Amino acid sequence: MLKNLFLCLISLTFISSSACDEKDKPKDPDPIPEKFIIKAADLSFLPEIEQAGNVFYNRNGQAEDMLTTLKNAGMNTVRIRLWNNPANGHSGLAEVRAFSERVKAKGMKVWLTVHYSDTWADPGNQQVPEAWKNLGFYILKDSLYSYTAKVVREIKPDYYQVGNEINNGMMWPQGNITYLPNFRSLLEAGVKAVRDNSNTCKIMIHYAGIENVDAFFTNLTALDYDIIGLSYYPLWHGKSLSQLETTLGELGPKFNKQVLIAETSYPFTLGWNDWTNNVIGLENQILEAYPATPAGQKDFLNEIKRISTATDKSIGFAYWGGEWVAYKGAQATNGSSWENQAFYDFDNRALPVIEAFN
Repeated sequence: MLKNLFLCLISLTFISSSACDEKDKPKDPDPIPEKFIIKAADLSFLPEIEQAGNVFYNRNGQAEDMLTTLKNAGMNTVRIRLWNNPANGHSGLAEVRAFSERVKAKGMKVWLTVHYSDTWADPGNQQVPEAWKNLGFYILKDSLYSYTAKVVREIKPDYYQVGNEINNGMMWPQGNITYLPNFRSLLEAGVKAVRDNSNTCKIMIHYAGIENVDAFFTNLTALDYDIIGLSYYPLWHGKSLSQLETTLGELGPKFNKQVLIAETSYPFTLGWNDWTNNVIGLENQILEAYPATPAGQKDFLNEIKRISTATDKSIGFAYWGGEWVAYKGAQATNGSSWENQAFYDFDNRALPVIEAFN
């Protein structure tokens, strides 16, 4: 009896001691949530560049399909532009559909950026497709709905961007933001077409820069979309990365939307590889803390990566023009204005910047 009592006392002492030890022991940190829902690059030129016979090499210098190289680096989404009826045939529905199938076959997601134009759409240029140019507003709206529904059914994208950099509206003149009810009505038609034809596709609204962004999205508070996408290029949108971070941090909670950096890029050199004038070629066009070197390019994108997951609503980033090498030859005057900002050096070998996707 005494022996059993003694054993019980020892056992209780041990349990009590263990409980105290567990109580005093520092807790393991909570698991870090997976913030990178989207790690993307816009590779819209790739079908055209491949058609021209260009070969790409991975970081080890081995010839490798670009999608494979970037997937292995950690990229999980490919952003692809879609034009209605482009003059050169590239970025039209047939090419985008085929390219999207390649992306899906690699196990990556498809993000369509639909310009609702036959050519580039941005804050200063939103040309209505030629086939829709003379339509009355209500027929134009119906055409946008039908076209969007067709695209969603045929491609089944994971993300659908209604318009591209639509700061000043879309499909001018009728959808100019100065005619705000018209602009909103066109967006509503696009959103409804996506919702009517997909239960899973996420809808994005895309704005260029960080100035006046609050007022823009305040005008769209009744719109049923999922993600706010912002373009950020130091050349055009200011050199304050802290302001970019603040803006992203404020937008998400205010509008209860996920947010991401939909476009960004940076040079690895100020040199050039064809005779097409480059967008960036001067020191004063870039950030002082990030020189135009392979290391500087990678450091810049790593900082973008940090910013793009800094808040609860932030879900990732997309790099623009990573594929746009000088693909038409060294003397082309209609080649690439972006080859010094690509993911590949002037020998088409992958640069360290792609490691930021890891």
